[in-house]
Amino acid sequence: MACIGSSRLCAHVERLCQFGHFAQLRRKVSTTTCVKSRPVNPRTSNALLPHCQNKTNTRDSRIDLARATSTMQTQMPGSLPDYQIDPYRLVEDDLKDIFDNIRLELVNKTTQEELQLISTYYLDGQGKAVRPMFAILMARAINYHKGRNDLSHSQRQVAMISEMIHAASLLHDDVIDQSDIRRGKPSVNIVWSQKKVAMAGDYILAVACMMLSRIQNDDVTIAISQILADLVQGEFMQLGSKETENERFAHYLTKTYRKTASLIANCVKAVAILSEVDDRMIEMTFQYGRNVGLAFQLVDDLLDFVASSTAMGKPTAADLRLGLATAPVLFACEQYPELNAMIMRRFQEPGDVEKAFELVHKSNGLEQTRFLAKKHCAEASKIAQSFTKSPYQRALIIMADLVINRMK
Repeated sequence: MACIGSSRLCAHVERLCQFGHFAQLRRKVSTTTCVKSRPVNPRTSNALLPHCQNKTNTRDSRIDLARATSTMQTQMPGSLPDYQIDPYRLVEDDLKDIFDNIRLELVNKTTQEELQLISTYYLDGQGKAVRPMFAILMARAINYHKGRNDLSHSQRQVAMISEMIHAASLLHDDVIDQSDIRRGKPSVNIVWSQKKVAMAGDYILAVACMMLSRIQNDDVTIAISQILADLVQGEFMQLGSKETENERFAHYLTKTYRKTASLIANCVKAVAILSEVDDRMIEMTFQYGRNVGLAFQLVDDLLDFVASSTAMGKPTAADLRLGLATAPVLFACEQYPELNAMIMRRFQEPGDVEKAFELVHKSNGLEQTRFLAKKHCAEASKIAQSFTKSPYQRALIIMADLVINRMK
């Protein structure tokens, strides 16, 4: 891999892309905290938003200054090319009622009104539905590969389950990270107590498991269950730091796979299993999902440094404030070794966040992060190109490019 800039870390990242079970799988393919308030009615919870935003704006001012005075002209990930196929319109009918269907499943399984409200808080249709889209596009592409032009009920159920697992993880993340704002509105743990939010996240997973059991396919159950095991392990990994830069990047990539990429990879694998294709094709779908999932998180980590709070719907430099060293910081360490001490103390000393933010912008860390994301997306596109040509196959290729070019 030809990383931007010459460094030992770049060479190491190439090896890390092939470490552990990733290498084995690739060989198979070979192709602000706001003042805590009592639970309030969500209909009136918007009143909390200005308060949270004011706190965030004050806290972000020093970061904004660092961004403005950075010696590096940071660019957004890219501009979207003109595509003949719009993946969103291609599966518009399949996605049209997906949030309504999920909310119905959650509401019908309990008579507890508050639990209904909490569990559906982030399932209001305002999300990007990225994970269901990948699942549905892959299902239709593989079905077409098999000579069919349909989407089975079970495959659509997997798409719904993917968004439910994601929503549950957001609830749990908000409790763990003590978030204030998400998607431009007060985070769920600001509106309700942390205990209720944590239990609501568990409830979403329980209902998803009921839906999974109705599919009645052991291999699909194993694939989806692996997502939950990976999520928990990834969260545990996030709580730890590593001493050396080599250990840190291996740690970071494994954590990123488990917390983000596993969900996409195992869901597209599950819909392929339901298409009854051979093991090689199932493995290829998994590898596609793994690569776009890793790229998705790498771009997310990049946007945390270059996008505005308004665009992201949450404060920028959030990971630094949480004490997390993501790819841009890890790459920047090569040029600015003083970041190592900040990483080990999790950016807890006064001025650490601002200084680290500035050093990342002065370094090549952002370009190197984007380059690594592009490498994973190119690998995903290569896999999708081997599928039978169809609008859905083409859309999978386009989606890999959209991951790189997304703005939020």
